[in-house]
Amino acid sequence: MQRTQGWLAAALAASAFAMALPAGAGTVTVLTSFPKELTTAYQKAFEAANPGIKIEILNKNTTASVAYVRELPEGQRPDVMWASAPDAFEVLSSFNLLQSAPEVVNKDAPAKIGNYPLNDPKGMYYGQALAGYGISWNARYLKAHKLTEPKEWSDLTRPEYFGHIAISSPSRSGTTQLTVETILQGEGWDKGWSQLLQMMGNAAAVTDRSFAVPDGVNNGQYGIGIVIDFLALAGKYSGYPVDFVYPSMTAVVPANIALIAGAKNPDEAKKFMAYTMSVPGQQILFEPKIGRLPILPYGLLKPPAGYPVPQDIAKRAKVQFDSQLSGARYPVVISLFDQMVTFRLKELQAATKAIHEATHALKAKPNAKGSELLAQARSLAYTPLVGAENVKNTEFLELFRKSRRDVAVSKQLTGLEQMWSDKARANYERARELAEQARGLAR
Repeated sequence: MQRTQGWLAAALAASAFAMALPAGAGTVTVLTSFPKELTTAYQKAFEAANPGIKIEILNKNTTASVAYVRELPEGQRPDVMWASAPDAFEVLSSFNLLQSAPEVVNKDAPAKIGNYPLNDPKGMYYGQALAGYGISWNARYLKAHKLTEPKEWSDLTRPEYFGHIAISSPSRSGTTQLTVETILQGEGWDKGWSQLLQMMGNAAAVTDRSFAVPDGVNNGQYGIGIVIDFLALAGKYSGYPVDFVYPSMTAVVPANIALIAGAKNPDEAKKFMAYTMSVPGQQILFEPKIGRLPILPYGLLKPPAGYPVPQDIAKRAKVQFDSQLSGARYPVVISLFDQMVTFRLKELQAATKAIHEATHALKAKPNAKGSELLAQARSLAYTPLVGAENVKNTEFLELFRKSRRDVAVSKQLTGLEQMWSDKARANYERARELAEQARGLAR
């Protein structure tokens, strides 16, 4: 009885808010990185509940969405920003491109998930769903290749996983950027990058979009995917032979929704935002093709049996995610990843393969000189080109916040990125040579 009453009360509250806003026809343009399965479900449900208001979905990856809003003048911007990455919202907020809409918040949602605030303390954006980051795998693929199920990020550095892992580029996927940043915050900048580079050396592919990774794991193209939980859960609950684990070094953070400053239809936009946080809107998250974690307590909803409980995941998570830190170094992280990994994957793969082979050979036949060369190879391949002190330098960080439309800024950033790319290629090539020498000494 209490559960039914809670459902009814929350639904009535959402309806009362919608009625309180000015009525009228309008089109709400929603800028989002979310997949069609999710956006279409919300579009249909909201339009059915709000005749006369149309939802227009403008789909862009999160990084492109931030740039898109920054470039448009007031009055021409989309109405709503809806994406997983809180640091992207921090960036938009820092440029005064979001406006407060506290009336959309569902009071039944908790103030925090673990120690992380559900909503922006400054009131510029709001948690609409929850997400954790981890590892998915195709059970049939692992069995066929005689691979064990990975549990921690460090597992993915092991030689047996070489060529079996897929990840999307953080410059094209906000959820991947969050995963990368979670590892960097959990392990520390230098150690985190070393672990990431070892993992990426085992990668089979760096995809253009985050959806390509779970799709590849679902169909057996890849054995293992580094993904946000909802992309893996959607596959699992849709019947694919996949599973997912949250490593201990993870974080549970909100996927957010915000009203863009200068929105053309703010009243209708607020109605849509409120709907996504209402009981009917939250229940949509459980649909098999969506598979997201809601912000509302399960007592108000009808979750599938055995569905992950976000509060339990947050209690186990070792990372207390800092969105301000992530937002400050956001463009540096995505640029550095591209120059060291995305654009240099073949060279990194070759160096990693040689390092694995040398490690195996030296284990069978130890050689002091070979071990020394192997240590040098590992250092060259797995040390970030930007050290921890650099990302504490405000002038360095500010350079990456500037618009590339400025010719001088663009020239400076392009030169810096080219230097990183050239240095990464040289380091990987030298690491491969040293590892091959080390292996030769073990014969």
